[in-house]
Amino acid sequence: MMGHSHAVSGAMVYAACVPFLPPLLLHTHLKPADILLGTVLCAGAALLPDLDHHDGTIANFLGPFSKLLCRFVAWISGGHRHATHSLLFVALMGAGTWAGVTYLGRPFTLGLTFFLLALAVKALRIHVPGEGHTTWLSVIGLSVLGTAAMDKWMPSAPGWLPYAVALGTLAHLLGDSLTKMGAPWLWPHKQRYEIVLIKRSGNDMETKVLVPIMTVATFALLWFTALEPTVLG
Repeated sequence: MMGHSHAVSGAMVYAACVPFLPPLLLHTHLKPADILLGTVLCAGAALLPDLDHHDGTIANFLGPFSKLLCRFVAWISGGHRHATHSLLFVALMGAGTWAGVTYLGRPFTLGLTFFLLALAVKALRIHVPGEGHTTWLSVIGLSVLGTAAMDKWMPSAPGWLPYAVALGTLAHLLGDSLTKMGAPWLWPHKQRYEIVLIKRSGNDMETKVLVPIMTVATFALLWFTALEPTVLG
């Protein structure tokens, strides 16, 4: 799947799971602000597995810095669609985020928020068009502004952030399992799991059917869980 599709799928999965998983896993019902913030950050987290792809959609989201990061992740993980496309990676991202929020506090939370926002801004193409320095500087600028805005609404230690990161990463695996390459869910076991619905990345099934459906579903779910006047009241 393309980066844009992954981001939209992460947002949809988060919005769809809000009524069920937070009460079960976090023993709490999320507030409307937490739902909206989590949906955006989950969209960004849905790009994390593709940090192993130095030529992917997000490779240049922070310019040369992210290019180097992606090359390093590709080297340490064994290449594209290996270690980062597994349940082990999902667990590491969730546990690492929990440890950072718990022990490193607000600086870690805001740093991660900026990073995930930058991924989301790049994948959803909410930036100056192109691939040059103007583009990635606009991604950075928008992410800084977004992080500053979120800082005013986000709890001091958001317990839902590790959940959002893990869920977004898992959504990526689900998306890639709809393609011919599949995903090695049980890495280091090399078998890839797939149910081929998207025969070629960026084809009409993905861009003209799945993405519009997921986009509409996300906004509909957010309306009933976070935006409807009776909820806000």
